Amino acid sequence: MATVNFRLRSKANKNVSIKVYLSTGRGNLIELNSGFTINPKNWSKETDRPTQNNSTENKLLRGNLNKLETFIFDNLNKDLSTGVLIDSYWLQNQINNCFERVEKTDTGIITNHIKYIIDNANTRKIKGRAKLGISQSRVKGYETFKKLFEAYQKEIKKQIHFLDINKTFVDRFTNWLINTQKYSVNYAGKQIDNLKTVCLDAEKNDIKINPYIEQIEGFSESSEDRFIVTLSFEELEQIRTAEITNTAYNNARKWLLIGCEIGQRGGDLLKITKNDIRYKGGNMYLDVTQQKTGKTVTIGIIDPHIIDIIENEFPHEISTQKLNFYIKKVCEVAKITEKVEGKRLNPKAKKENPESMRKVLGFYPKHELITTHSFRRSFATNYYKQIPTGVLIGITGHSKESLFLEYINKREDKDANADLFMKFYEQINKNKPAKMVLLPNGTNE
Repeated sequence: MATVNFRLRSKANKNVSIKVYLSTGRGNLIELNSGFTINPKNWSKETDRPTQNNSTENKLLRGNLNKLETFIFDNLNKDLSTGVLIDSYWLQNQINNCFERVEKTDTGIITNHIKYIIDNANTRKIKGRAKLGISQSRVKGYETFKKLFEAYQKEIKKQIHFLDINKTFVDRFTNWLINTQKYSVNYAGKQIDNLKTVCLDAEKNDIKINPYIEQIEGFSESSEDRFIVTLSFEELEQIRTAEITNTAYNNARKWLLIGCEIGQRGGDLLKITKNDIRYKGGNMYLDVTQQKTGKTVTIGIIDPHIIDIIENEFPHEISTQKLNFYIKKVCEVAKITEKVEGKRLNPKAKKENPESMRKVLGFYPKHELITTHSFRRSFATNYYKQIPTGVLIGITGHSKESLFLEYINKREDKDANADLFMKFYEQINKNKPAKMVLLPNGTNE
């Protein structure tokens, strides 16, 4: 039977630490500082609590110790039932969480600074942007990173400080992400980027960090390892003309067709309303403020089928999760079923951890690999080399051409700009009248 109690380790005539000890049976005893102190003369050995007198301080201390005892028991019963390891790391967390001490006092702990960033997200100044605040998607990214980092701390039984971030730590954390947790290389690389971002932000707030942090580098899959699934113009026509009677599927089809024509991220796509549409000179324009970058982009809508959907059958609101489910069904009905190589979420891993990014490489029916990520990539891939890359970048919101080409898994074509120049030069000069050229001998022959 588990027991929780308190005791003093010193009889000095001054305030000493009150120890909390937890016994879970079979000689398993854990003892830590409770964080409270008391003069031994005010401590009762019979009750292992402050003496029963009229001291307000003793009454408050006794109440806090009782609160901690209850808090430990409540969480002990819950965690024992789920197989959580009960050790000194676990007990320290209970002490901290009971009185919310860690979040408020130790700025040197990494998870505390992540929480600070999240709590102050709406007032943070972002370089290059006039508006205050980071995007909601970025806040969710920090929340996910915090949970992930806490899981790693639990694994190694230690709270990580900024001064702990050396090469050995980064190597072990990377190994845990990829080999233990089985996260994709890209996802693991993003978490290392997040770690560096949080550390550098802490340094700006006068928190001491390990000098090695400057050397941290994120990583991603090489072009050869990336599998980008897109829908061609021909496949989009298959989807557009497929016979679909299911209302939910038909609504998802509209979002898919619009998404592959405007080149925006799924989250931005689903926030579009008719109020974002305007007309000028008989043409339709769509104005979008991208959540991730804060950029405002304008897309010209010219495809008559997309114009008809927007004007007469605008799709109703839907969550990204539901849209990802429905578009796979839509593509299946439209016979987008050829087997292609790609990565798909491992159903077993997803069941164990809904936020898991674990994916398995293999050959799957193409419709199973289509997600909202495919929309923007389809737009960029389909129009690449048909429309100047600079124009496409202005729509997708990429900051430079190299990132755009990496996004669609294309190598830089050094002849592309030259070809475009010659094409536009011919168009500019094709209607100009021919000029008479005088030969060197002064004749017209």
